[in-house]
Amino acid sequence: MAVITVLARSVALRRSVLAGVAAGAAALLSACGASAPAPAPTVTVTASSPAATTSPAAAAATPPPMVAVTTHGALVVLNPATGAVTRTLVSSGVLGDEISVSASGMVYFAVKNGCSSKIDDIPDAGGSAAVIAPAGSLPAVSPDGTKLAYADEPSLTIGCVPSNPNLVPLYHLEIRTLSSGATASLPMAPASEESGLPAIISHLSWAPDNDHVAVSITPIEDNEGWNVVLVDTASAQGYFSGAGTAYLPVTGSPNKRDSYLREAAYLPDGDLFVSRACCAGVPVRNTSRLLWEVTPGGTLIHQVAIGYPNLDHDSLSVSADGDWLLYVAGTSLYVSEGGATPREITTGLIAAAWG
Repeated sequence: MAVITVLARSVALRRSVLAGVAAGAAALLSACGASAPAPAPTVTVTASSPAATTSPAAAAATPPPMVAVTTHGALVVLNPATGAVTRTLVSSGVLGDEISVSASGMVYFAVKNGCSSKIDDIPDAGGSAAVIAPAGSLPAVSPDGTKLAYADEPSLTIGCVPSNPNLVPLYHLEIRTLSSGATASLPMAPASEESGLPAIISHLSWAPDNDHVAVSITPIEDNEGWNVVLVDTASAQGYFSGAGTAYLPVTGSPNKRDSYLREAAYLPDGDLFVSRACCAGVPVRNTSRLLWEVTPGGTLIHQVAIGYPNLDHDSLSVSADGDWLLYVAGTSLYVSEGGATPREITTGLIAAAWG
């Protein structure tokens, strides 16, 4: 894996916050609260009240600008202090769980288009949307704003499932150079390794080197097959296996063997913000959801939050400076400053991202 530049400011802030909250962290734990950093916490989580414990420091800080997708499919700009909608960019049809905003203020999003979807962009200040890709979903713009990663995969909804006996060849990770429109297409796996059920992409996140992409994979059935693949887009021949790919391992407690990573997003220092769940299998028996910061080798750095075992925690996003994290739990948006205790900002959303 390429050497990834460490952003000293982000790391310094995170360490400062961790030192300040360590003494009182145990009192701040709740269904979506943070815990003190620990090398291998043992956690058993049961359903609890939707309220989240908020630290005084987090409550006083105002997050950066945010964009979001409502449960009604509208693309909106949020007031970062209150979560109220301040501007509607697209009134309907926008899909989750991923939208992405470039440093220049262009918002990339997927729109339902029959049995497929397309990717558009629009200025965050408002205006007209333009088509970027006629087919695709889950857009993620690179940190330098030059490339767009997105998934090109068939819909498996009733009435839309392709008649192909083998669906695997229909799944691709696309890497588009925005200035020219040139697109490199990575299939699920090299032809020599193609087999089995398709690995469905559920989220994409660029590393700060603008070359690696964290590809979150969702299972096709039975709550099994979850994975996060770190893909070197310069050398990989597929997004799921083969040269140029590496799996982000699940570590720690509880039940490492049966736990899985629901989703991952890169931090600016090359580590990752992940949603860790336990446990996979049949029947589904999720007993914990943990929001962690981990190394590319999967080693726990810091536990950000304990989530709700009965809700998905997805749409993970990290601000450009690394100082703020966000995720959607169910339909509620939570934000964390420097890895400290998250707080609920608003509800009624299926996706969110830093603006």
